[in-house]
Amino acid sequence: MKKSNLVVGILYTLAGIAFFIAALLTHTPLEGLFCGFAGAGIGPGILIIAKYCYWTSPKNQQRYQEKLEQERIELQDELMEKVRGKTAQYVYVLGLCVSSVAILLFAVLDALQIIQSGELLILYLGLYMILQLISGQIIFRHLMKKY
Repeated sequence: MKKSNLVVGILYTLAGIAFFIAALLTHTPLEGLFCGFAGAGIGPGILIIAKYCYWTSPKNQQRYQEKLEQERIELQDELMEKVRGKTAQYVYVLGLCVSSVAILLFAVLDALQIIQSGELLILYLGLYMILQLISGQIIFRHLMKKY
């Protein structure tokens, strides 16, 4: 495993710790957000460092080389590339349709003065991101069965 992975893990962890300290020392409305950023930095950072330590140990180096070779084969497979490209195209079109409907809906809700805060918009964006991830997986699996 590359040393850059270890550096990224350490930087994530340090950023998470910095946000955690900021959340403890400040009493602002952003305190909850800082706690979220702290968890988003510390958790993956520790996981990346643990993976680095695991895969760089002498007893796991052979398995790691086999894993890298398998990943390289899968990434270069022409069928997989074609299916990934089609999946990206379908998810992109789906995203455009959902965004267009959302723009119209939020414009109407704003004109009627139904939306007073950004909470609904934040909820929508979170659900939109989840929709993109899930639809990408579903479409990819469907296309792999088809081909």
